[in-house]
Amino acid sequence: MSHSNVPVITIDGPTASGKGTVAARVAERLSFHLLDSGALYRLTALQAMRRGVELRDEHGIAKLAEHLQVRFTGHDIFIGSENVAHAIRAEEVGNMASKIAALPAVRQALFALQLGFREAPGLVADGRDMGTVIFPTAKLKVFLTASVEARAERRYKQLIDKGFSANMDDLLADLQARDERDTKRAVAPLVPAADAHILDTSHMSAQDAIEQVLAWYAEVKE
Repeated sequence: MSHSNVPVITIDGPTASGKGTVAARVAERLSFHLLDSGALYRLTALQAMRRGVELRDEHGIAKLAEHLQVRFTGHDIFIGSENVAHAIRAEEVGNMASKIAALPAVRQALFALQLGFREAPGLVADGRDMGTVIFPTAKLKVFLTASVEARAERRYKQLIDKGFSANMDDLLADLQARDERDTKRAVAPLVPAADAHILDTSHMSAQDAIEQVLAWYAEVKE
């Protein structure tokens, strides 16, 4: 099967909309590969912070992105032999990732890396521009959304469960700032693809969202 014939499901949406959980479970149910594109930006941010590369050094950050040696294994994410799945979830890494995602040179550096995840039998790609920029011919495009309050609650619970400290007011302000940045950026802004299915998960369990995506895929895969 050529790369262009490998089926792709894209799941885009804002921070803490539940897309990561839904994408991982849908991939598991279909035995598809998984691409967490947000993790690539977080990994780049983590590398930049560790190496002291400033945000204003777009070329330097793009170089780091271009040479990412990343491997996804279930819920683990490795740079070389180091499992950084926990480290990239820190809020300061997320904030840096959101800022560098607006840099055109960084997006370009990660473009080919993301296309390389499209392998048989199929791919579920989770991010912000999977259906609009990276995989515009995807078989199924989903845009997950939720109210900022519902997303802040989820993010709070996620951080506490992982042992990070969290403040609800700070999280709300942070999510609103990220939404503003992601939707207004000049390059690949966060918008649903014209042919995307919109799924509001504000009052929906993760399981219901997963079943809805699988039902949509069953309709289009024939």
